[in-house]
Amino acid sequence: MNTAEQAEALLRKLGEETAETERDGYRFTVKKIPDGAASGQLDPRVYDVLGEQVIPPFSNVERRMEAEDVRQMRAMMGWPNTSVTRTAVETVCRKINGVNGPIPLRIYTPEGSGPRPVVVFFHGGGFIGGTVDVMENPCRALAEKAGAIVVSADYRLAPEHAFPAGLTDCFETVQWVRRHAWELGADPGQIAVAGDSAGGNLAAVCAIMDRDRGTGMIRFQALLYPTVNVSGTETEDFRWSEEAYDIRGHRDRELILGGLHGLGGSFPGLIELYLQGRTESTHLYVSPLLAGDLGNLPETLIVTAEYDYLRLEDEAYARKLARSGVSVRMIRYNGMDHAFLDKLGLYPQAEDCLNEMAREMKRVFA
Repeated sequence: MNTAEQAEALLRKLGEETAETERDGYRFTVKKIPDGAASGQLDPRVYDVLGEQVIPPFSNVERRMEAEDVRQMRAMMGWPNTSVTRTAVETVCRKINGVNGPIPLRIYTPEGSGPRPVVVFFHGGGFIGGTVDVMENPCRALAEKAGAIVVSADYRLAPEHAFPAGLTDCFETVQWVRRHAWELGADPGQIAVAGDSAGGNLAAVCAIMDRDRGTGMIRFQALLYPTVNVSGTETEDFRWSEEAYDIRGHRDRELILGGLHGLGGSFPGLIELYLQGRTESTHLYVSPLLAGDLGNLPETLIVTAEYDYLRLEDEAYARKLARSGVSVRMIRYNGMDHAFLDKLGLYPQAEDCLNEMAREMKRVFA
């Protein structure tokens, strides 16, 4: 088989070998490494990528992050991913007015006629980085696969714009989509939010704000390896432990632990830049896992990576949502690490994740 055929075969295998079980009140799916790697190790593609990376100096939490650290961190975020779309997806750039100024948007519309569902997508980047450019190909692919309009929000970033500026941009984008749905060719009763990493946090918090304000806009949320407990506070559901990760073999151990502790070590500095003393890191609009009540939230898909520092808090969030009466499905991709959606075109799991998001959206909005 050539490279394209091999990639298609791996993607097909990920889609076919899906066993769903009931776990802690939610539906749970484990996606194994598709080309037969043993349990307890990295996907070979992840191993190759991590072997070329160097843990940057901003993972050192003994000192305050400076402007140069932020520039370095932003420069290292994202991956030159590739398009997997097979049909035309229209892309329109526009700006909407927000209380903090203009909010740039990219709007992706697939072939066909409306009205159809709409997804408001928030990119990741630790609240201080990331771009709509990195998520261009994933958003285009999601639009095609889900038959939905995808609106990608270029929200304000810290440290230039501290909390809640970015969150406000995100929520105002959802409000704008609701008001202008028919203009977009969308159904105002079929709005979803989605995001990866910090963007997953913003999507989760937008859903909580929507509930708290009684605006009733959001019917589905897809949270891709989101940060939901930036404070690191232990709860009845959550305690971070290295022992919770199944790591077998010396070859992968150093890379896996380096990735886990590198990401975990960067969080105090990132959150200091994001919040800048304006609220506590335990606030429910910052760490939604710590919310007293998670009831009456929309149906939820949570996607995790086996070797992601955030996996344990995401599992805790799924348990708490389920106990609160929310319908939840969780997918774990074995052998993956954080931010794997960035690697669309390289990791078959990235495209499979988009397939699963599209499948869940179609079911919810049927």
